[in-house]
Amino acid sequence: MVAYTRQSPDKEAENEDTVGIIPWGPEAAVLVVADGAGGLPAGKKASLTAVTALSNSLQLALEKTTLMRTAVLNGIEAANNVVRELANGSATTLTVVTIEGRLVRSYQIGDSEAMVVGQRGRIKLRTTAHSPTGFAVEAGFLDQRDALHHEERHLVSNFIGMSDMSIDVGAAVELAPRDTVIVASDGLTDNVHVDEIVELVRKGSLEKAADGIIAKAEQRMANTANGQPSKPDDLSLIVFRKPKKPGRIK
Repeated sequence: MVAYTRQSPDKEAENEDTVGIIPWGPEAAVLVVADGAGGLPAGKKASLTAVTALSNSLQLALEKTTLMRTAVLNGIEAANNVVRELANGSATTLTVVTIEGRLVRSYQIGDSEAMVVGQRGRIKLRTTAHSPTGFAVEAGFLDQRDALHHEERHLVSNFIGMSDMSIDVGAAVELAPRDTVIVASDGLTDNVHVDEIVELVRKGSLEKAADGIIAKAEQRMANTANGQPSKPDDLSLIVFRKPKKPGRIK
């Protein structure tokens, strides 16, 4: 597993993203990416508070042998409550992926995203960004590539910290050996096309795949070339690959 987070190249202030890898027994884990909103320092406080609250809630649930899905839903609700209690106008996206044995499930709030890509490049799971463009792509009204240049790309309709926050729970997906799980902030998905991400992760080592994704995103942020997207932003991602043989998640 590889985790990476870095502040936007166009600012000196701290990174507003927070990433978390939360163990859940010997063969399970919870992967989390949160992208704070509301400006610094409120955005960073919101993302860090949300991930910390989720982690604390999950650890308590593990001690009580609560079902993983129930524990995650309760943890997200706890995260929403503590961010609302900050009362500083901040909020955060929160994308959660659970890996339990061979099963993966996503929990989506906002426009950070998760994907599962097979070794041959088939997308087995992809969350929908909670934004006008995300819903338009999902409905088939907008092409994925056109969405990266859309004037409403930055708008997000669902956050941790909102009174009407909603959780988009995905169906369970069974991992095959060499399947790759990606959880990332919009610093990745606003700069790199989905088909480019798929091509980078479906072959080679996990470390090489992660390095390739990061390099492509940073290259795009640095300059616009041939009409490609270029949106400087904090960049965070977690990349996990199902090993050929069962064992502890690491």
